[in-house]
Amino acid sequence: MDLRAGAGLSRLLCQRLRRPNLSSWAHFARCAPAFSTPMARSSTLGPLPNSAAMHWAITSSGLRNSGETRAAQGRHADFRQVTGDALDFSLETLNLDAPGLRDRLMALYLTLDPFPEVRDVLGRLQAAGLRTAILSNGSPAMLEAAVKSAKLGALLDEILSVEEVGVYKPHPKVYQLAIDRLGILASGIAFQSSNAWDAYAASAFGMQVVWCNRYGQRRERLPGCPDREITSLAELTALVGA
Repeated sequence: MDLRAGAGLSRLLCQRLRRPNLSSWAHFARCAPAFSTPMARSSTLGPLPNSAAMHWAITSSGLRNSGETRAAQGRHADFRQVTGDALDFSLETLNLDAPGLRDRLMALYLTLDPFPEVRDVLGRLQAAGLRTAILSNGSPAMLEAAVKSAKLGALLDEILSVEEVGVYKPHPKVYQLAIDRLGILASGIAFQSSNAWDAYAASAFGMQVVWCNRYGQRRERLPGCPDREITSLAELTALVGA
């Protein structure tokens, strides 16, 4: 999905049956095209306030490294804990100790605003008979708060957290979660993410991928390759016939 949260909160799913008793297809936008998180300057669903951008720029590297290191050690911790640890490291590195700064930055994950087109796009997808969902690194509590704050609950059919499998993207178990919960093949899912590494991983897994590249990022040198590249979720409806 593409909200204004990025890295951890995002991915949107839409599913429609083309013929009775045959395989269905889904279009997946990562709460990445629906959501973006403070740790990337923006995400699939929304942008990060300028006041927090510098702090999250350094935190994002620590967050990725922390999650990957924990995964390698088999010591999973939920996204809020990993994010807090990475933020503490960043604040210490930058010698920032302003009272309340940490709490204000952490709270951004719970009150993300969607990009202007998000609600209309989700509504059009549902009107076209598609199921919509989020697949996110975020913890269930963080996702619930963010979706409620953005007033997107009525437009989403599923909210899937990596906590169900105990490992973060881009581990294949996360993308398998979408298949297991939706009951369709990987090739029947169209996955939208604002994070290139996530888009490439979903492609390598076998999903149809639309990379929402809002800010002209360079292409990754990773396995997989997005099937389409857009700069706004408003372009998604034409691609899926909604």
